[in-house]
Amino acid sequence: MFSQNIKKQYIYLIIVILCLFAVYKKPIFIDDNLSKKETVQVENVSPKELFIDSYKLVKENYWDKELCENNLSRWKKRYLNKIKDTEDAKIAINSMLQSLDDPYSKFLDEEEFSEQNTHINSRIYGIGVNIASESGKVIIINVVKGTPADFAGLKPLDMILKINNQETNGKSLFQVANYIKDPKYDSVSMEILRGNKKLTKQIKKTEIKIKTVKSDIIDKQIGYIKISSFISSDTPVEFIDAINKVKNTDALILDLRGNTGGLFQNAVFVADIFLDDKNIVSVLGRNGKRSLYKTHKKNYFYDKPMVVLVDFESASASEIVSGALKDNKRAIIVGTRTFGKGLVQKIFELPNQTGLNLTIARYLTPNETDINKKGISPDYLVQITKEDQETNNDRQLNFAIKTLHNEIERKKLAKNN
Repeated sequence: MFSQNIKKQYIYLIIVILCLFAVYKKPIFIDDNLSKKETVQVENVSPKELFIDSYKLVKENYWDKELCENNLSRWKKRYLNKIKDTEDAKIAINSMLQSLDDPYSKFLDEEEFSEQNTHINSRIYGIGVNIASESGKVIIINVVKGTPADFAGLKPLDMILKINNQETNGKSLFQVANYIKDPKYDSVSMEILRGNKKLTKQIKKTEIKIKTVKSDIIDKQIGYIKISSFISSDTPVEFIDAINKVKNTDALILDLRGNTGGLFQNAVFVADIFLDDKNIVSVLGRNGKRSLYKTHKKNYFYDKPMVVLVDFESASASEIVSGALKDNKRAIIVGTRTFGKGLVQKIFELPNQTGLNLTIARYLTPNETDINKKGISPDYLVQITKEDQETNNDRQLNFAIKTLHNEIERKKLAKNN
């Protein structure tokens, strides 16, 4: 579907978008969760100065200027002369941000700030597993193919008991992940419970490239593309490759379930591929400044029948895509109501290798709908039951397949008549 030349044009478009944002700094809203970093200082400063820098950034950039002005001054008066060390500064900054009643604006310490950059680069140093917590127990939910964990024979539903002799029971997922990534060790000794059997695995760590897009072909007729996250700078290239792999099918399922967001420009990029001469999203910045994102002029776009799968974990960038496709009547939305995150964040770099993740704007779907705390309703509500989970029955995917088979047959009949 996309020639190498067209592919290069799309990649160039992303580069142009980034460059435009780098030049035109007002309004600035590259991203719903992560963005180009705004450099403030690179040297180390005192804890008190770190608080002052954070205070200024929030006051000058938070999207709700009135709320900002009404809340911040009292925190400055309360904390400024009481800050003695780094922990004091962290508490003061977080208290200031909490007064905004905004769960997405937060201070990033050195470790968290470094972690954000790792996600954008889509590279981690580890073993290649996704983990979850269930009643205080740490469970492997996915093993990335071709990684050390895969080669060591780890499997989904394995319970992790120990990592390098560290007990995991009752530990947070962040702590467990740090056990695995601990730079003191080149390998990980992992004790797992599989059924009733305890196993010990010795796994060598390596750098792992995270793929955010995968594709498949169903029944030789329907393309399937799963975007697990919009966070990677490689997502546009991966997505074009996926589209090319399913280009000869008659319809497409775009699976955004479990996709909690990522880069704003990646969402705009994906929506643009499926729309022609349409609005994608409107962004409202500080003081009501509005920016409208439309499809760019092109002689090609994917115009075959589509179903988009969503669930409660589909948020932010996922909602930009699903909202644009729904409002423009381009795709059928199947699943459950989405999360409802209609706010845009940007990461600002602070001194001491820390950062600030700050809400700088909110967005509306093409129909001027504010989905924040409301979510997007699917065209067809299809829920996954407990029985479905136990039997590994993907009711939503099956509904999408059936819907598209019917649409393919309808189009064939219309063509023959």
